Amino acid sequence: MVSRALCALPVLGCVGGSSVRAAMGARGIAAGALIWSSRKRCFCSIHANAGSNASATAVEDAEIRPAKKPVDEAVTPRSQDFSRWYLDVIDAAELADYGPVRGTMVIRPYGYAIWEFVQSWLDAKFKETGHSNMYFPQLIPYSFIEKETSHVEGFSPELALVTIGGGKELEEKLVVSSLKLILLDHVRCTDAFQVRPTSETMVNHMFAQWIRSHRDLPLLVNQWANVTRWERRTKPFIRTLEFLWQEGHTAHATAQEAEEEALRMIEVYRTFAVEQAAMPVIVGRKSRLERFAGAICTYTIEAMMGDRRALQAGTSHNLGQNFARAFETQFTDVNGDLQHIWQTSWGMSTRMVGGIIMTHGDDKGLMLPPKLAPIQVVIVPIWKKGDEQEAVLQAAHKVESLVRAAGIRVKLDTFDQRTPGWKFNHWELKGVPIRIEIGPKDVANNSVVVARRDVPGKAGKEFGIFMDRSVLIDHLRAKLDDIQSSLLARATEFRDSNIVDVNSYEELKAVIAEGKWARGPWCGSDDNETTVKEETGATIRCFPFDQPEAKTCIFTNKTAHEVAIFAKSY
Repeated sequence: MVSRALCALPVLGCVGGSSVRAAMGARGIAAGALIWSSRKRCFCSIHANAGSNASATAVEDAEIRPAKKPVDEAVTPRSQDFSRWYLDVIDAAELADYGPVRGTMVIRPYGYAIWEFVQSWLDAKFKETGHSNMYFPQLIPYSFIEKETSHVEGFSPELALVTIGGGKELEEKLVVSSLKLILLDHVRCTDAFQVRPTSETMVNHMFAQWIRSHRDLPLLVNQWANVTRWERRTKPFIRTLEFLWQEGHTAHATAQEAEEEALRMIEVYRTFAVEQAAMPVIVGRKSRLERFAGAICTYTIEAMMGDRRALQAGTSHNLGQNFARAFETQFTDVNGDLQHIWQTSWGMSTRMVGGIIMTHGDDKGLMLPPKLAPIQVVIVPIWKKGDEQEAVLQAAHKVESLVRAAGIRVKLDTFDQRTPGWKFNHWELKGVPIRIEIGPKDVANNSVVVARRDVPGKAGKEFGIFMDRSVLIDHLRAKLDDIQSSLLARATEFRDSNIVDVNSYEELKAVIAEGKWARGPWCGSDDNETTVKEETGATIRCFPFDQPEAKTCIFTNKTAHEVAIFAKSY
């Protein structure tokens, strides 16, 4: 039987070696273009020599990929090297692998299954709140992004540009941040295009054609798509050149409706993070420097990872009328007057998968919240003698059928080339919340052993749980609910114990130096915020909705009306 599983492959391919040089010569690719070197396995910059030849040298942002560990070798302990631990877990748990192009990843079936649970929950909520799914093109004329000044300033360093099509250079030659991404395509093009970094410009181009009257509003749409952003430093799931996400786009008749929509959607993200991912988040408003390029306000959910760095896990933007004015997206109101629409956009990406890993994982590997675990219960049959095997497997299959019929996602591991101990470690590494053990004595007693992933050793084991459906299923459901709650409580306690209230800039610097989050009154300017970032490496993560009493600004010593949270982040 052929096994079928969903996974995600990167959209960008590569060309290598002499074929690149030949293609360059034939197409007249200019010095400074970036190409992928299959020999060096990184992007290389082409520089012209004194003569007519070109040489490839690795650029600073070439991706460094750690060597893979042997299958049976344990992951690096979190306390020893958190970054290496994270990469080890992704590799050993078979969540993702590196794509051939720097900064891309292949999401493997187990990792994609987690993303599918994120998708399914969010998609249902979007539809409950009146949104419809659709799809916009991936290639966007560069002239679109130039229409909104702050948008182009914010995204130019991250753009990937298509400058060659059908073997011919496009009319408009564009270089962004001294980098040029060359895609050798077979499609004939007549203009230069950007590869979608986000879709506000394309959406507005289409909204301007669809919206004519107040009767066309509100327009509420969402798309599930991939986007491409030129990231200098990449990390699987957290920051990649290409990633998967959803992006919602809405158009409204009034500013109040747009603001209500932006707040409604950040609450959807908060609910998902807390109730599904067991990830405690702080909801708040971004500072002017940190908000989305082109927005008048950005709302965010900020999560603390296991190394105490902050992760922006989801954002919702009130775009005001900025894009509408740039694209002349207008409608006739109830009085017959022509008005610009008010807009929002909001998104959550595969970054959430990385956040789940770093929030809950331990030295043994993944620790998945039951609501998002592809496998909630794994059954490991145990026997020593050949004459014990049949009875044990028969009981294991019976339990599997009971659990599956109850709607619990279950896996029976009957692979007989590995020891039970190896299987215990394997499924712990993959973060399965509950393990059921069935041996000859258990069969004789019509019972099983239930072990929790979140409580190591004998403390997490319960013996003598009867196989009867009424007992076993109720027990498993109660344990899954308890694990979900326990993971949230543990992560919340960790976060709260690592947020420190500060009353001066010196206190802030000391707290950030310890790797913790600092919370303090703030009324500083953009320049003051930049100074904090330059001197401490921390940024304002948000002005939380839940505001304690503000006093004197920690930087200016003036009266502050808000408290901000500062932290180093991904």
